[in-house]
Amino acid sequence: MYAVFRTGGKQYRVSQGDRLRVERLDAAVGDVIDFDQVLLVGEGSDIKVGAPLLAGGRVQGKVLDQGRGKKIEIVKFKRRAHYRRTKGHRQHYTEVEITSISGGDAA
Repeated sequence: MYAVFRTGGKQYRVSQGDRLRVERLDAAVGDVIDFDQVLLVGEGSDIKVGAPLLAGGRVQGKVLDQGRGKKIEIVKFKRRAHYRRTKGHRQHYTEVEITSISGGDAA
């Protein structure tokens, strides 16, 4: 069984037992969180699609880690103008393990 859900402005396709990094969520390590913005639930040829969300659809996960990703270097440079700027950015993330998927009715 798999599901497509939305969180942090992105969509993720997951199955039970998958581990993924999503945009930072306000939860402590070990907490159980529910993703209720489920767009699709499928198993084999049986697929339920929401319009746009699936009523009663739910993806449940356990928070494994809170962290920051790799540094991304941002460089601005203009030749022959003595202009150079360097900046770095590390995006916050929450690592989640999917524990259960329950499909609802198409809304």
